[in-house]
Amino acid sequence: MQVPQDIANAIVDPRAYADGKRVDDAFTWLRREAPLAKVQPDRYHPFWAVTRHADILAVERQNELFHNGDDFVTLATVEAKEKVLQITGGSPHMVRTLVHMDNPDHHNYRHLTQGWFMPPNLRQLEARIRELARGFIDRMAAYGGRCDFARDVAFLYPLRVVMEVIGVPELDEPRMLRLTQELFGNADPELSRTGSAEIDDKARIAAIQATFVDFMIYFNAMTEDRRKHPRNDLASVIANGAIKGQPLGHLEAMSYYIIAATAGHDTTSATTSGALWALAERPDQFAKLKADPSLIPALVEEAIRWVTPVKHFMRAATQDTELAGEKIASGDWLMLAYPSGNRDEAAFENPFAFDVGRAPNRQLAFGYGAHVCLGQHLARMEMRILWEELLPRLHSVELDGEPKNSVSNFVCGPKTVPIRFRMH
Repeated sequence: MQVPQDIANAIVDPRAYADGKRVDDAFTWLRREAPLAKVQPDRYHPFWAVTRHADILAVERQNELFHNGDDFVTLATVEAKEKVLQITGGSPHMVRTLVHMDNPDHHNYRHLTQGWFMPPNLRQLEARIRELARGFIDRMAAYGGRCDFARDVAFLYPLRVVMEVIGVPELDEPRMLRLTQELFGNADPELSRTGSAEIDDKARIAAIQATFVDFMIYFNAMTEDRRKHPRNDLASVIANGAIKGQPLGHLEAMSYYIIAATAGHDTTSATTSGALWALAERPDQFAKLKADPSLIPALVEEAIRWVTPVKHFMRAATQDTELAGEKIASGDWLMLAYPSGNRDEAAFENPFAFDVGRAPNRQLAFGYGAHVCLGQHLARMEMRILWEELLPRLHSVELDGEPKNSVSNFVCGPKTVPIRFRMH
């Protein structure tokens, strides 16, 4: 079916994700009229938009059939692709994280740190994370009834947790936050390195490359330090790690740090601030939660579904195949549209309602299968602990101005959530 061009353009437009409704409307139309559709937005090569929950899972389950590493793993215009290929000498990847790998590399590199992010190890961190959560809630209380929950609390608490796990000193946290926002907010004039939304794609790629270089300079120094003085932190694992007896390649090691130091906190921050935004607009849901704190784990899952901070990943078909009755050719590019899957009427009852008691909740914001988010257990634990500490103290909350989302078609969430509140 021919997809209207305005629909195709909406699902790649960073401003549509900031707006929320525009991209929701586009995905709703696609799920209903063309759930697996080949689209060609202006300035892009054609790709398949995978918009249904079941079809996204079908792709995620078949890692040999749909590869991460063969093509660009996030949306890129024709112009941006040309610039990246020029920078890298032919590779679609400026960095090489777990997201960019297929097996056997994906399995081997993931195994290196997997133990750090599993529940038995995380239980040892719980007391410290709770201490940090209380500290940030005390800071919120000290604002005296008004604050920007995103900037004053939600950005900073997961940042502190993840930087402690990695081994980054507190003094360097503002630098890590700025570089993360430059990376994921590269289309947002308030967050990007260039300070403008009007730059061309080649200049944007050059700005992203400069941000990567800053990260690599920082983590290169950290690697040298941890090789001489290893500690009980993630940086020491990466710095001294080996795959089949060989040290990690420089690009792979730097990329490992970068994904831990960016995705490790930004997505949790977005989900936390999005949850409070939703509760501030829905006093009935806030009251329900206050009356029954056992709903906190369900709140966390619903917030993850509601915000879906990672908007997409791309896959490339390794051979001719069929999906949802459509013939996919070898080499075809597919967009896994997570916000669409998380609003799929076939998978969720009343998907456009924020429901703190939603059960079951098969949200797919962490991905699925071999590439499921490595930090999912840590993220859930951070959010659960924050709500366990905040809810008993938070008497009431309402918006104190207009919240705004960042402008991005890849990782996007609230960048400002002004609130008025009363603490017990």
